[in-house]
Amino acid sequence: MKNIFCIALLLLVSFAFKKNEPAESWIRINQLGYTPNGIKVAVWCAKTDRLPETAVLIDSSTHEIVYHCKLSAAYGAYGPFTQTVRIDFTGFSKPGKYFIKAGDAISPVFPIDKNVYKGAADFCLRYMRQQRSGFNPFLKDSCHTHDGYTLYGPMPDSTHIDVTGGWHDASDYLQYTTTSANAAYHLLAAYRDFPQVFGDTKQANGLEGANGVADVLDEARWGIDWLLKMNPKDGWLFNQLGDDRDHKGMRIPKEDTNYYGRGLERPVYFCSGKPQVRGKFMNATTGIASTAGKFASSFALASQLYAGNDRAFSERLLHKAKKAFEAGQKQPGVCQTASVRSPYIYAEGNWTDDMELAAAALQMTDSALRYAREESVTPWLGADSANHYQWYPFVNVGHYELAKQLNGKNREMLIDDYRKGIEKVWLKASTNAFFRAIPFIWCSNNLTVAFTTQCYWYRQLTNDNTYDELEQANLDWLFGCNPWGTSMVYGLPAWGDTPEDPHSAFTHLKNYPIDGGLVDGPVYTSIYKSLIGIHLNNADEYEAFQSDLAVYHDDYGDYSTNEPTMDGTASLIYLLAAKESEALKDDKEKRAGTDP
Repeated sequence: MKNIFCIALLLLVSFAFKKNEPAESWIRINQLGYTPNGIKVAVWCAKTDRLPETAVLIDSSTHEIVYHCKLSAAYGAYGPFTQTVRIDFTGFSKPGKYFIKAGDAISPVFPIDKNVYKGAADFCLRYMRQQRSGFNPFLKDSCHTHDGYTLYGPMPDSTHIDVTGGWHDASDYLQYTTTSANAAYHLLAAYRDFPQVFGDTKQANGLEGANGVADVLDEARWGIDWLLKMNPKDGWLFNQLGDDRDHKGMRIPKEDTNYYGRGLERPVYFCSGKPQVRGKFMNATTGIASTAGKFASSFALASQLYAGNDRAFSERLLHKAKKAFEAGQKQPGVCQTASVRSPYIYAEGNWTDDMELAAAALQMTDSALRYAREESVTPWLGADSANHYQWYPFVNVGHYELAKQLNGKNREMLIDDYRKGIEKVWLKASTNAFFRAIPFIWCSNNLTVAFTTQCYWYRQLTNDNTYDELEQANLDWLFGCNPWGTSMVYGLPAWGDTPEDPHSAFTHLKNYPIDGGLVDGPVYTSIYKSLIGIHLNNADEYEAFQSDLAVYHDDYGDYSTNEPTMDGTASLIYLLAAKESEALKDDKEKRAGTDP
C-alpha cells in the first residue's frame, strides 16, 4: 500500500488547484500501449520553460508508483511547445495499466502488454472492405456497376470495358492502379510474412462467415481481380478509373451520380505513355513503367501465394506479371494520373523502384539489381518537401525483397542503401523530442508508415538495433505520441482519442463508422493555408496545439489532414501485422529463456 495515499492526495490537490486553469504541460503517449520487451518512451511537452524534475510511472488501479522514469535532456521548442523532454520507461516490463506523471502533467492511462497489437491489422481490414467498389459488404449493396468507357487507348475512345470492382481510393470514389496495386502487394506480403496474426471471419465477398481463407487474403484477392480487369490483354494497361469530376459532391457510393456525361459510366484512362489532360494543363507522363512495374509485382506475388491451391490462376498471374514487366521495359518512365477540374494529381516522379520490385518478385535478380542502382535511396528521405505522391510508394520495397534473395556485396549494398536513407531522417529527427523528420506534406501519415516499415525491414535484414528508438517513435506518433495527442486511425484504440469527424461521406452523411481508416495526417501550415475549398465546420478542439509548423484538424471540412486513404491503411496493415508477430515472438523467446 506504500505511496497509494500520497499519490491519491497529490492527484486530488493537483486537480483542485488546476481544474479552472489552462494546462501548460502535457504528456503524449502511444495510446495503443507498449509491449513488455519493447521500447517505451513518452514525450513531455509544455508551453513553459519550467522542466519537470522527475517522471513516475503509476499503476492506474492502485495509484502506486511502480517506476521512476528516465528524463532526457531538454530538446527545446517544437511546434506549439516551448519545451519538450523524452520520458523513457523501457526498463519497466510488468504487464498492467499505467499512467505517467511529470510535474503537473498526467498522461492518459495506457496498457503494457504483449497483446497491445493483437487484432489491430484485422481491425484495419474493416476499412478496406468498406472501400470496396462493385459489391460493398458494409452497405450490403452494389455501386459503380456500369464502369466504364475508355480514353487514350488503342481502341476508339468511349469503348465500354468492364472494370467494376476494386477499392475506392479515399473518400472520393476514384480508383487508381498505382494505389490499388501497392495496397494489394502489402496485403499479400502481410499474409506471406505473418499468416498467424490474421483471422478468418468473413467470406470472399466480405460478408460474415468463415470460408477457410484468411480475411487478409480475401481482401487482397478483391484487389487483384480488379487489377486483372485493368489489364484485360497483353500490352493493355489502364491507369485510372474516374477523375476529379467525382469531387463535385459527397454521397454514399451506391448513390452513383452522372458526373461524366455518359450516364453512370466512368472514364477509364489507358496507360498511353504520353501526357494526358489536366484541365488547362497536361500531366507530366513520360512512360508507363511506374504503373507496369506495380502491376507486375502484385501479380507475381499473388502467383506465388496461389501456386499451391489454384495452379491455373497462379499461372495466369505469372503470365500477366511477365507481360506487364515487358511493357514497362518497352516504355520506361512515369505514368501520372489525370485531373480535369483541379490542379491536384498523383504526380509520381520515379519508376525504377517499381521495376526493381517487379524484377525481384519475378526472381530476375540481375535486372532488379540494375534498377536498384538507378535509385539507391528513396529521394524524399531526409527532404523537407515533395510533390503529392512524387516518390510513391514512399518506401523502396524492391530493396527488401531483393536483399532477401542475395548474399555478399550486392546484399550489403542494398542494406546500406536502407541505412543511408534512415540516417538522412535520423540526422534531423534526433534534434526534437518526437524524433520527427517526416515532411508534413499531404499524406504525411502514409510516409510515416513507409519509413517505419523501412526501419523494421532494415532491422530484419541486419539485426542492427541502432534505429530501434527511431522506428518506435514513428509508430508511436501514429497512435498519439504527437503534438495533438490523438491517434491517426479511426477507432484504434477504442478507448483513445481517435478521429471522429473525418472527411468521409460515410461518417458525415450517415454516421457510419470507418473503423481502421488511416487519415492523411498533419500538413505544413503553409500548405493548409494555400489549399482550395477548405473550411472548418466546427470549433477546433486541437487549437492549442496548432502552430506555424503544422496543423491537424479532426474536422470534415479539412480534406488535407483528416481524409482516410485506402493505400495508407493497407500499408499500415502490414506494419501492424509485423508488430503483432514480433511481440508474440519476443514473448515466446523470453518465456523459453526463463523456463527451467
